[in-house]
Amino acid sequence: MINIPKGTKDVLPWQSYKWQYIEGTARDVARLYGMREIRTPVFEHTELFSRGVGENTDVVGKEMYTFEDKGGRSMTLKPEGTAGAARLFIENGLSSTPMPVKTYYITPAFRYERPQSGRLREFHQFGIEMFGASAAEADAEIISAASLFLERLGIKDVRLEINSIGCKSCRAEYNRALKEYFKPRLGEMCPTCRVRYETNPLRMLDCKEEECKKISAGAPEITDYLCPECRGHFERLKSLLDGQGVKYTVNPRIVRGLDYYSRTVFEFVSDAIGAQGTVCGGGRYDGLVSQLGGAETPAIGFAAGIERLMLLMDNTQTPYPEEEKPLIYLAGMDGPTREAAFGIVSALRREGVSAECDLMERSIKAQLKYADKSGAAFSAVIGGDELLSGEVNLKNMSDGAVRTVKINELGAYLKKEKKSW
Repeated sequence: MINIPKGTKDVLPWQSYKWQYIEGTARDVARLYGMREIRTPVFEHTELFSRGVGENTDVVGKEMYTFEDKGGRSMTLKPEGTAGAARLFIENGLSSTPMPVKTYYITPAFRYERPQSGRLREFHQFGIEMFGASAAEADAEIISAASLFLERLGIKDVRLEINSIGCKSCRAEYNRALKEYFKPRLGEMCPTCRVRYETNPLRMLDCKEEECKKISAGAPEITDYLCPECRGHFERLKSLLDGQGVKYTVNPRIVRGLDYYSRTVFEFVSDAIGAQGTVCGGGRYDGLVSQLGGAETPAIGFAAGIERLMLLMDNTQTPYPEEEKPLIYLAGMDGPTREAAFGIVSALRREGVSAECDLMERSIKAQLKYADKSGAAFSAVIGGDELLSGEVNLKNMSDGAVRTVKINELGAYLKKEKKSW
């Protein structure tokens, strides 16, 4: 037997309704904020991620699925959605359309990591990306959309943490302060942090190694080094969130793991799913579009991992709506009446009624047993008498009540019953 690749998961028939619920909620929230869907390729030129995400990030340096195609070109399965969205924005001339350009996506992504709870090698993200708006109101809108999405899912066990990592100007001064702080203890830190010390000291604060975390705890805070413009932007964002009633805490240690972030960064975090506690994260990336060859364009977005959301919902017993079941199961007494039931079911489906009938040549007893297991709201038996009279005895499977209904009126009756639920 050929097994599923490590770090991937099948979605089974009785699980897919949960995915549909989360994805449907994501689309509904995106619609409320005027976001329109985009779809980018599953694989892109490797350069897109090395330039956009950052050559010295863990994603690019350690985690990407990269391969050479038959033309000798280096290609990579997308490890995240933002770089592809920015490439789409540039390549398709969206900068010439009315701003801001508001987009969303639901996409698979791929990272070669050690699989664990809440972390897979193939995973799925709901993301929102907004291009063209530099005001703090845009930041507040994106955070508000993420908050509403989690709220609509019924998720309560999360907290919003925000920070500002400034712009290139104020971050340069902060990087100098970090280097000065870490230099005496650099030898005690992990090899990755020693590399980051030279390439991007800010990301040393994101290290998960325990010794590095202890050393980082006393590091200077970025919020003390913000330039007046970045400080004003951050204060305005906090005021807007306060005005919306969105609760948050300022966490000066949030830097996010990708190099394209600037100014606002944020995470929605839970303690209910172990080490992988961030269920949604994002921020502003004003330099990414120009870095990829486009014009200077402010941008901000977020992404939420769908598998991680499902893990959180399961761990906190957050309910899902019930899976939709057939409205009716029609059983046939014998060959001719099973054929008649098949015809009636086909007509009901054309009317928009979810209906089932026997496909296994079961006995009438076995058919009715299956009808009960299927969760059908109603059942009826088609025999010779029913075909002659043009009526069936429709049984309500929840309370056992029986009502006689004309076969040619079944569709209208069932749709009326469903509306009254």
